[in-house]
Amino acid sequence: MSRMFTYTVSVTTGNQEFAGTNDYIYLTLVGSERCSDQTLLDKSFFDRFARGSVVSVDLNVKEILGDIVLVKLKKGKFLINDLWYCRCINVTTPSGEHVEFPCYRWMANEQEVFLRDGKGRLPQDDNMKENRHMELESRQRLFRWKEWRTGFPLSIDASTGTELPLDIQFETAKTVDFSLNFLEAIANLGLNRFMKLFQSSWTDIEDFRKIFVKIKNTVSDHVMQNWNKDLMFGYQFLNGCNPVMISKCMNLPDNFAVTQEMVERSLDRGLTLQEELKEGNIYIADYAILEGLKPNATDPDTQQYLAAPFCLLYKNSQNEILPIAIQLSRQTTAEVFLPSDDQYEWMLAKMWVKCSDFNVHQLVTHFLRTHLTSEVFAIAMYRQLSAVHPIYKLLIPHVRYTIAVNIAAREKLFCESGVFEKSNSTGGTAIYEMIRKATRSLTYKSMCFPESVKARGVDNKDELPNYYYRDDGMMVWEAVRSFVSDVVRIYYSSDESVQEDEEIQAFVQDVCFSGMKNCPQNGEFPEFLKTREQLVEYMTVVIFTASAQHAAVNFGQFDWFAWVPNSPSTMRKPPPTQKGQVDMKYIMESLPDRGRASWHVGGVWALSQFQDGELFLGVYPDNYFTEQPVIEATTTFRKKLIEVTNIIKSRNEKLKLPYWYLSPDRIPNSVAI
Repeated sequence: MSRMFTYTVSVTTGNQEFAGTNDYIYLTLVGSERCSDQTLLDKSFFDRFARGSVVSVDLNVKEILGDIVLVKLKKGKFLINDLWYCRCINVTTPSGEHVEFPCYRWMANEQEVFLRDGKGRLPQDDNMKENRHMELESRQRLFRWKEWRTGFPLSIDASTGTELPLDIQFETAKTVDFSLNFLEAIANLGLNRFMKLFQSSWTDIEDFRKIFVKIKNTVSDHVMQNWNKDLMFGYQFLNGCNPVMISKCMNLPDNFAVTQEMVERSLDRGLTLQEELKEGNIYIADYAILEGLKPNATDPDTQQYLAAPFCLLYKNSQNEILPIAIQLSRQTTAEVFLPSDDQYEWMLAKMWVKCSDFNVHQLVTHFLRTHLTSEVFAIAMYRQLSAVHPIYKLLIPHVRYTIAVNIAAREKLFCESGVFEKSNSTGGTAIYEMIRKATRSLTYKSMCFPESVKARGVDNKDELPNYYYRDDGMMVWEAVRSFVSDVVRIYYSSDESVQEDEEIQAFVQDVCFSGMKNCPQNGEFPEFLKTREQLVEYMTVVIFTASAQHAAVNFGQFDWFAWVPNSPSTMRKPPPTQKGQVDMKYIMESLPDRGRASWHVGGVWALSQFQDGELFLGVYPDNYFTEQPVIEATTTFRKKLIEVTNIIKSRNEKLKLPYWYLSPDRIPNSVAI
């Protein structure tokens, strides 16, 4: 009797629903010398599965197969098409060697899948180039570019979530329907009674407290108590939900009509305005992007308005950031509102700035600069990087659900008659024009965190203390950069190896010439990467944007925006053009009515929630990397993130108002809400 050699194949299914199948799978081991016969895995095999379990089968062969280079899976169909999710396959050879083949994908229809082992391989070092090319050609047919709106970054060519490739759809347990989620939030928050009075005004600022009966938390309650104080207003430019608008002002804009005489009472060092400018104590928030936009006109019964204000900010001798002048239009003849004005006029001027800030946050800071940019990186990754490419393995946790959540946003949130139009002054055509404008000024360097804070003149801790968004962001950026550098140096021995990597060069070219083609020509999205350092920076941008930057501008929305007078989503009266017009009745007629306020509060609550099973930064349950040096680099990364978390926790214990949005234990890996 001839000797038989046994290969033990261990199959790990997923924790997802429908992780098993009623269909059948043909499994073949492909060795460097020969292949095994097909082995049938039928219903009796899959009946042994529970979610996340491992089931093994022995394959007996007459001759050694050589090195196992591929596992071939071919799905058959019994009566109806069933789905099967496979996490990974482990093969134990007759000599006792263990080889892991990551999968982490769904199989449907009569699909055929070829799995490579878990080693990361650059294309120039791979002896299975044809296999890589076939894989990428297949993916490029699935992941096609589409210009959802003229002038936007490009998106996936799909109109609904069900049109997406199965592997990037939401799991059954996680779906996003913004209309239903917002309505559910409104119901849960007890706001239904206000929705019935949709277009009626509140009678007084205190009426907004009625919304807060069920939903206030430590931060939102603090905002509610202190929102009208200039100190709270200024603080939010540093550590609120839109902490990217503040810039150092060295020269006043020509069309900002503020003068020394207007602000001298607000300057506490005994210096003139020009001297304070030279000393670096004057900052500005400029909402020029809103100029010329048509406000939301989708409701014929309610006129809505927009403004494009300047807000001049002063760092006083106590290192507090305070507003000292607000101009609500771009004309040099425009009125400049001051802290010394009538209390209601100054209150309304600040409300107009915060309304502008909210709308810029929603469409530019949040949607464009985290959601849409991350989708570009995700599509380019799927189109240009093979599953065995180490950069694919590095990025895959950071694109989880991003394309799916953006499809849901386009389908329900930013569409005609969508949720966004129900409460925001930039609803209607303003949505698209504003994102187009912002795309025309979107540059690669502005997505590099250290470069972005430096460009705004706010990088110096001594000059501008207590800017926790900057301080925590720099720590997280450095931790991510260090991890990416470790991974890059494991696989790339030199700068030349970066230049020779045809897949990574195709990735950056796809981003530059397709995904970001509507960005400025001098936006310097790289066309070619020449060095390992350039590759490290680029991948740090991708990961940081999807994780930390999104967390910083998303998960504080309820905290800072739920108290409607602090961040009105729309205004129903035009901005005042002269002083002496404003009283409390004017303010209440300007602020969002009951219905729009309810949509607004329900919306920011729903968007601020972490998801069930959220995976936070550095938590990678799927083992795409199987090599020990990368596993060690990942362990080091997690240790650094714990250090950052502890530093932030220690600092927050001393603060009246803690800042935790960039604490790594609260930063999801990807844009998934």
